[in-house]
Amino acid sequence: MTGSGVLKMDQDMLSNNLQVCYKYLNETGRSFALVIPVLDEELRHVMCIFYLVLRALDTVEDDMTISLERKVHMLQNFHSYLYQSDWKFMGSKGKDKQLLEDFPTISLEFRKLPKVYRDVIANTCHKSGQGLAEFLQKKMDSVKDWEKYCHYASGLVGIGFFQLFSASNLEDPIVGQDTELTKSMGLFLQKTNIIRDYLEDQLEGREFWPKEVWSKYARKLSDLGKPENVDKAVQCMNELIINALQHIPDILTFLSQLKTQSVFNFCALPQVMAIATLSACYNNQQVFKGAVKIQKGQAVMLMRDATNIQAVRAIMYQYLEEIYRKIPVTDPSSSKIQEIVPFIQSMSKPSSSFIP
Repeated sequence: MTGSGVLKMDQDMLSNNLQVCYKYLNETGRSFALVIPVLDEELRHVMCIFYLVLRALDTVEDDMTISLERKVHMLQNFHSYLYQSDWKFMGSKGKDKQLLEDFPTISLEFRKLPKVYRDVIANTCHKSGQGLAEFLQKKMDSVKDWEKYCHYASGLVGIGFFQLFSASNLEDPIVGQDTELTKSMGLFLQKTNIIRDYLEDQLEGREFWPKEVWSKYARKLSDLGKPENVDKAVQCMNELIINALQHIPDILTFLSQLKTQSVFNFCALPQVMAIATLSACYNNQQVFKGAVKIQKGQAVMLMRDATNIQAVRAIMYQYLEEIYRKIPVTDPSSSKIQEIVPFIQSMSKPSSSFIP
């Protein structure tokens, strides 16, 4: 699933470098490849470059073949590579290694952006890189650690997105002053990815689930992947999913404040795809056996429908209901979801509407 259908409309007008950047976007950013191309032209290019820069940073973090010392150095200094025309890294074994090998193409387009956009991207990259480097050298012990890590990995990106919207004058800066709301947008996406990617991360030697939670169910996080522990593994995952769902009220509040249709679409689609992913994962043993992903048709339907706040509320509630119906009687975290569903239902009343 890519945004190539939208991009074909103006592909001939893009520079060769930008064409390459959008090609990388389509190859690496599933939901963002759908929503970035529908933004206004200037912001479209800004968001494409911003996404690729942060994806390249993430590729460094995820690559377990890079030595710890080198990886820490790269993460802490990654923001400076944006201003080095010839910097690239050819030693990655990551699935998105082309972003590092061809980083000069991305950094060149970054340096063409107006300063107000460059500053936001470089500052976000700097803070995120520092935070990710910190967690390379410490374990994910507590839920508080998990929140902090997710903030560095994605919460800062959510804040950066809105700073770019404000800089473009598409949204009123006052809407983004409550950084907890924008932070929740990023945390919800990051927690969803971490929950869904348990098996992939285990196979690559990465661990992102917080010990405070998984230690209730197993002696080691890797034990959750053993067939004899699948019931405990599912209960642990369910508890993490409930934790992630608690960001939904903030997400709905934030989305209800947006005034520009393209910005709303950009922000809403990844969120509804995340709740759909969590619903697919909830109480599902397949997470510990193979990939659980949203199907292409389902993604297209969500993109078509999630275009106003009332529709997004309805989608969120629909998937919460699906989760609610799947709660096992003996699930230790069942009481928490029973608290969340009525609260989201109360937010589904037509109290505030999206202004197109």
